[in-house]
Amino acid sequence: MSKPLSPRESEIKARGVPRHVGMIMDGNGRWAKARGLPRLSGHREGAKSVRAVIRTARRLGCEALTLYAFSAQNWERPMEEVEGLMGLLRDYLIKEGQELLETDIRLHAAGDLDRLPEKVLAPLRVLCEKTAGCGSMTLTLCLSYGGREELVHMARRLVEDVQHGDLESSSIDEHALAERLWTGSLPELDLIIRTSGEQRISNFLLWSSAYSELVFVPTLWPDFREEAFLDAIEEYQRRERRFGRATSRGGVAGASQ
Repeated sequence: MSKPLSPRESEIKARGVPRHVGMIMDGNGRWAKARGLPRLSGHREGAKSVRAVIRTARRLGCEALTLYAFSAQNWERPMEEVEGLMGLLRDYLIKEGQELLETDIRLHAAGDLDRLPEKVLAPLRVLCEKTAGCGSMTLTLCLSYGGREELVHMARRLVEDVQHGDLESSSIDEHALAERLWTGSLPELDLIIRTSGEQRISNFLLWSSAYSELVFVPTLWPDFREEAFLDAIEEYQRRERRFGRATSRGGVAGASQ
């Protein structure tokens, strides 16, 4: 459950934290392989990191946390692993719902959700509905999600709205595109953190990441806990964000104001 801010967390929060953080949670399989365990053991241990990061982001005051939980391409993994991941996801939705409510966290899901099995889709819908009124932080699970797939979905919605007379083609602008994304209701994406040492975004939030800061860390996801998350936030705070403009002042400009 929620606990008081540590001295380090208080200092980080006082400097200003990113409004919206995206997490690419990589390295579960390698973590398990290094220990001679099945891949699902890595995913199970990674669920503990999910819990730790959500709690820390909530304490720091982040408005939104988006987790790349299951990509559109992950359906191509072995059936045993996919079924195991769906089971872990179902367990999370059932077991963690009360804590989300108690900590005022709204659950949101983004992706081609119709591909999810009913055993996952049913508790997902229930928990999204139950937490709809929560306002301290939005937790988005990207499920059956891909950045390119999101753009295709957005384009289809634009075409349909124009054909139905709900939108003039001359009115199409960045706002019109953004509000038709699966993630269109979320604030600007300030920071993407990827674990395991890989340095790519792997089809994650392609539209939203245009001006995001990227922090790549060597830690495998099952070992990524509170302190590692704080390290990444501090790295973000050392950055100067210019959004394509020339530097206008010295000092750190990493935190969203």
